[in-house]
Amino acid sequence: MAGQFEAIGGGGAAVALDEVEISILRSLAVQLLELIGPGDEPVEGEDPLAALFNDGPTEPPSDPALARLFPEAYIGPDVTEQTDELQAASAEFRRFTENDLRSRKRADVLCVVRTLDALTVGGEGGAVLKLTADECLNWLGALNDLRITIGTRLEVSDDDESDDLYHLPDDDPRKPMVMAYLWLGALQETLVETLMPDS
Repeated sequence: MAGQFEAIGGGGAAVALDEVEISILRSLAVQLLELIGPGDEPVEGEDPLAALFNDGPTEPPSDPALARLFPEAYIGPDVTEQTDELQAASAEFRRFTENDLRSRKRADVLCVVRTLDALTVGGEGGAVLKLTADECLNWLGALNDLRITIGTRLEVSDDDESDDLYHLPDDDPRKPMVMAYLWLGALQETLVETLMPDS
């Protein structure tokens, strides 16, 4: 089980983590929470249903990592001409969806922090993280968002995921983040495998 998720009863998954891995995961999750920003908590006395209809932003984020986490709806690399109509439709889509998407991403990352904080590290300096089926989905979302964020900071594209990432020299300043990026990818892959029905 060391280093990879394995299926457990009830649709959950478990993984053995050492103290360093727990610390790294928690630190990355907290940094992602800070990047995503605070959630829109309902004001005391405000109707919770009314809060659902609060307008979100209409402009894309200027931070490239946030722009990847909250992408444009109708404007992408395949669009050859960004017309005023497409820009207006994209702004309208963002206005009605980004707050909810931001809340969901925060919930995913908060689940990671809470489940890590609930671990009791044993005498050998590690613990087994056991997730319920719902927590697995939160972890999948958070791991994906962490990889997107780190990949954006490293300027990794789909074409770049090659052997080059595995062969950086030790003195390359990107190496620690590349190692985290690859490790999170391996965790994500094994978690996906535990959730797939037997073929």
